[in-house]
Amino acid sequence: MRPASRRDATLREESDMRNPWALCVVMAVFACEPESSTAQGQQAPIERPIPHELLDSEKNTIEVFRRCAPSVVFVTNSRQLRSFRGLNVTEIPQGSGSGFLWDELGHVVTNYHVIRGGDAFSVTFGDGVSYDARVVGFDANKDLAVLHIRAPGRTLVPLQHADSSELVVGQKVLAIGNPFGLDHTLTTGVISAVGREIPSLAGTVIEDVIQTDASINPGNSGGPLLDSSGRLIGINTAIVGPAGQSAGIGFAVPSSTVTRIVPQLIRFGKVRRAGLGVRILPDYVAERWGVKGVIVRDLSLGGAAQRAGLQSLRIDRWGGVTSFDLIVGIDGDPVGSYNDLYRALDGRNAGESIQVHFDRRGRRDTIELVLQEID
Repeated sequence: MRPASRRDATLREESDMRNPWALCVVMAVFACEPESSTAQGQQAPIERPIPHELLDSEKNTIEVFRRCAPSVVFVTNSRQLRSFRGLNVTEIPQGSGSGFLWDELGHVVTNYHVIRGGDAFSVTFGDGVSYDARVVGFDANKDLAVLHIRAPGRTLVPLQHADSSELVVGQKVLAIGNPFGLDHTLTTGVISAVGREIPSLAGTVIEDVIQTDASINPGNSGGPLLDSSGRLIGINTAIVGPAGQSAGIGFAVPSSTVTRIVPQLIRFGKVRRAGLGVRILPDYVAERWGVKGVIVRDLSLGGAAQRAGLQSLRIDRWGGVTSFDLIVGIDGDPVGSYNDLYRALDGRNAGESIQVHFDRRGRRDTIELVLQEID
């Protein structure tokens, strides 16, 4: 355990302009300048009584915030730099965001982009007490990460989860986080849309994302999006707006995805995904060749695709392509790109049987394939 420090946040825009999806989506991580502090912790502010004359909706907002805020934390990310001779190590603050308690064992969930590139991490509670944290696992495809802290003597109260598949547009939501380094800030709004898609840092698509008009600013990343009962329905992940400023359009990874991914990260340190056992050519090659689907480049030796009868790309001695297998569907659903294939396999398990529809030399065929575990 180490003393907490109060920080002034400086926004650092983090976007990948090479990704066409990311032209307007900013996954915000901001750097911090530490300010000296000698306090081990600070007393939590005294809660004022809730005025009786407030509306029931106002009382609900206050009660949810007071109940859930202690489970929300401030996550800082530092990079360690060694001197030329390697004798001295300096920690350079690199980024920060929010997170929340997953269980009573000290697991903290946040966004992958909050911890990306860091060597040292800390988690700070609302009372100002900080704990060193280690990375348990992460999934760049879903922008999720799990940290672990050892906090002996501290009562850790995790958030309850709701089923995000039951959410409806117009439903009230609350977002708690640390925008611009300001601890435990609450914003409210409604669900603006469900079933959205946003790009991940891995170049894949995060599906079934929740869109909300609750203000989500840099530093809110990794914090919880809650329903009016204080249950987790999503993780605040991205905003759309100039230079990453909140413009009334925010996105959250749904709790249905979180509850599927996080237990795997805790148990295995990664997500155990199911796949075909193939390597494919980029989408632009299929477009250049005038075909719609996913071109199989080669197969894993002894893998699922090879056992099922798919073939690698075939080239003659002059370097010309003589034949290739073009995956065009999975279990009757069309596949026209890599992201279509990723969606079709996301959430499936190794050992599960599927039907793969493919073209070979202009002939359509279907094979039964048993999925294998892939990295």
